Amino acid sequence: MTHLWIRAEERANERRVGLTPEGAAALLERGIAVTVEESPDRIIPTEAYAQAGCRIAPRGSWRQAPADALIFGLKELPDDGTPLTHRHIMFGHAYKGQRAGQRLLARFAAGGGTLYDLEYLVDEDGRRVAAFGYWAGYAGAAVSLLAWAAQAQGADCPAVDAWPEKSAMEGAVRAALGGLDTPSAIVVGALGRVGTGAADLCAAMGMQPTRWDMAETAGGGPFPEILAHTLFFNCILARPGTPVFVRPEDADRSDRALRVIGDIACDPDSDYNPVPLYDYATSWAAPVVRVREVPPLDVMAIDNLPSLLPLESSRDFAEQLLPALLALDRLDAGVWGRAAAEFDKHVKEAAQ
Repeated sequence: MTHLWIRAEERANERRVGLTPEGAAALLERGIAVTVEESPDRIIPTEAYAQAGCRIAPRGSWRQAPADALIFGLKELPDDGTPLTHRHIMFGHAYKGQRAGQRLLARFAAGGGTLYDLEYLVDEDGRRVAAFGYWAGYAGAAVSLLAWAAQAQGADCPAVDAWPEKSAMEGAVRAALGGLDTPSAIVVGALGRVGTGAADLCAAMGMQPTRWDMAETAGGGPFPEILAHTLFFNCILARPGTPVFVRPEDADRSDRALRVIGDIACDPDSDYNPVPLYDYATSWAAPVVRVREVPPLDVMAIDNLPSLLPLESSRDFAEQLLPALLALDRLDAGVWGRAAAEFDKHVKEAAQ
């Protein structure tokens, strides 16, 4: 019998989950066993999964799960170097040259396990079957506007915490912007999920951002138009050939209007980072890093933005992913077969 094991997230401030109790009930009806670890942080209470018929296990017990269990979580595992023997479903962030990702692949190679990377679950046309991108864009634009409002008043960006719903987030941003002139913004990657979310948040604040996508960036830069806006939202997935949108020499220009970069894609340790002005992700406690002082330029680079709206983002993602989970009994085909092939390719490349 196929066995899906929902692990408790071990990262601070991570309240999302990739399977709802309703989805778990559908898997159980399909004959797929579901175990859910206890978690006081998960936005959906553990009791709701128990009521759906799931087996409940102690937090962190996935390490002792049966060898054939598929371990499902969202964010990264503790980077402790231990070999990984199970098959894991998660966002691995391991295929774009990230240094932590290379260590993760080595752990899988050492333990004989397999990574089914959620970012690489794609259909026959190469489109992702499930993504948090829209809510990353929405929340990333919100935090970036909070940062700009604080900067405009000579203050540091305040710490952020999860909002119970998007209307509460919108209210917080409106309050921060009150009395300030409306800033200009540009969204690069505006046709994708992330860019759509960022543009929608701007629209909710009464802003009409400039919207760029592949056609506008095909020339490879430099991009003085980006420097002419107050805020820049990077919503492009970093990959080989991605242009650099803001170079260090651009940030040094005294005539730049740009004050805040919302690096929503957030790949600071990738060789393909299109915003090479910083080298670490920011946090809820310190949402921005100041990369230039005069004129000020802050970068917002929180890497778990959708968790700022954990309930809405979890429900949306889980609904998108459920059809793939219902096909877990056919791991050698479809989205799972393609994800396994992607993993095998990168493990071999890492070993060379």
